[in-house]
Amino acid sequence: MLLATFKLCAGSSYRHMHNMKGLRHQAVLAIGQELNRRALGVIPPSAWINQVRRGSAFLGTRLEDTLYSDQELAYIQQGEEAMQKALGILSSQEGWKEENQQTNGDKVLSKVVPEVGKVFRLEVVVDQPMERLYEELVERMEAMGEWNPNVKEIKVLQKIGKDTMITHELAADSAGSLVGPRDFVSVRCAKRRGSTCVLAGMATHFGEMPEQKGVIRAEHGPTCMVLHPLAGSPSKTKLTWLLSIDLKGWLPKTIINQVLSQTQVDFANHLRKHLESSSTPEARC
Repeated sequence: MLLATFKLCAGSSYRHMHNMKGLRHQAVLAIGQELNRRALGVIPPSAWINQVRRGSAFLGTRLEDTLYSDQELAYIQQGEEAMQKALGILSSQEGWKEENQQTNGDKVLSKVVPEVGKVFRLEVVVDQPMERLYEELVERMEAMGEWNPNVKEIKVLQKIGKDTMITHELAADSAGSLVGPRDFVSVRCAKRRGSTCVLAGMATHFGEMPEQKGVIRAEHGPTCMVLHPLAGSPSKTKLTWLLSIDLKGWLPKTIINQVLSQTQVDFANHLRKHLESSSTPEARC
């Protein structure tokens, strides 16, 4: 099956087939589906980062049997690349420096990554099952502004298949208004491999959301949130959030570092408070 599919894809390179966009797209989808079928083997749960990286390496892994435009395929690929880069940063255990340690065990680490800059890593354990967190952080993403005061609004501008979306996020002022209003346009990719869920993203261009007057368009670098059941306590969730942001404008590094690390700590506190005070309907990951 795979050999025949590659022959089909190779055929689309001939000059007389250059205009058959549908055939090329079908070939890409077929290869992705076949590779995904062959990749679904048993992977040790301890290697949860590498598990997701290997699974997300196939561009067509979760694509529906639908034709996408060239722009949509570019967004899908960009989301996959963001996931690969972010998980690659998390998989490296060297060079992390402690920025913030809370009495409840929450901690923020940081390191400088070549070609990316300074990144921050939040590690927390939430006393809720993974499906519950996935529902709030992915399925109900647009409601985040209702419980997280650091976010004014999140809108999904476009959904592409099951895994990819373009979002616009308007952040609240912070640090006593030293950091003025910022917004972000990002491509996000949400995937599940085994017992691990990942939401990754990075800045992108979306023509229907130009820069807003009075708001600085900041940029997410490769970022991601990783969710998986806590070993030995499946009713609890280990949440790891890699944050990489270019806030743009002129800001002292000390202010930036303080704002970003505190934003992650605040996020964990707001999330717990929201989950404890709200109902817990069934959610699927």
